[in-house]
Amino acid sequence: MSGPLPQFGRETQQFPVVQRASIRFFRRVTRWWVGLFRDVGVRSYFVRDIARALGDPATYIPETIRQMKNIGVDSIPITLVVAAFIGGVIALQTRYQLFPGVELSIIGLASRLMVVLELGPLLTGLVLTGRVGGRMTAEIGTMRVTEQIDALETLAYDPVAFLIVPRVLAATFMLPTLVILADATGLVSAYTVSVRITDVTPQDFITGLVKAGVFGALISGLACHLGLGVTGGAQGVGTATTRTVVYTIVALITVDLLFTAVFYYLGF
Repeated sequence: MSGPLPQFGRETQQFPVVQRASIRFFRRVTRWWVGLFRDVGVRSYFVRDIARALGDPATYIPETIRQMKNIGVDSIPITLVVAAFIGGVIALQTRYQLFPGVELSIIGLASRLMVVLELGPLLTGLVLTGRVGGRMTAEIGTMRVTEQIDALETLAYDPVAFLIVPRVLAATFMLPTLVILADATGLVSAYTVSVRITDVTPQDFITGLVKAGVFGALISGLACHLGLGVTGGAQGVGTATTRTVVYTIVALITVDLLFTAVFYYLGF
């Protein structure tokens, strides 16, 4: 979806030797900034296309329901397993770190904060990145290199409305649902291990679910965007799938950090 970076008029080797180092440096900086603005523009157009495709519900609603099953329902087992082990590990580690004289009820408080506020949304997002994100990129990338997307356009189907919007909507709505199950499982696991736990406030749940919704949109958006840009046949599909997992994990952790800073500043 993006072309090569612009080339300069004269090769670096055509300049005097004493000038080449500085010219090479400034050209690298220029290419980096041009590439950055190009990527921002490409992704902005991608978001615009998604917003435009939302005006065609007859195309994306039936597919959205199917994607909700694939993304959400089929991910329940692995989500619950991961949440159960994480809740137990948090309770055990918190208990082992306490020194004599500290109230044991702190185990419940720590478990609640770590599971509901942070690890529930983040780990669920990471699980879906590995299970769903890579598959989205592979599916759409394979359709791109086998010209199935071109066939959809020939049949007067909007590829964004038929392929992208259902996955983005399904991930955005289903990830908070999975986080609710993960939170409950993690807290029950922590309770079972530590035998003590504190109450969870509604505000904490809302904070975690807001994160989850953004994470779902981020996972599906990046996966679909990289899938649409696949070139180079099967090798290109494999490369894009790997990039999806790596880029999404980095993006999730970065966004989670930003959310934590913002919520702390707002007093949530």
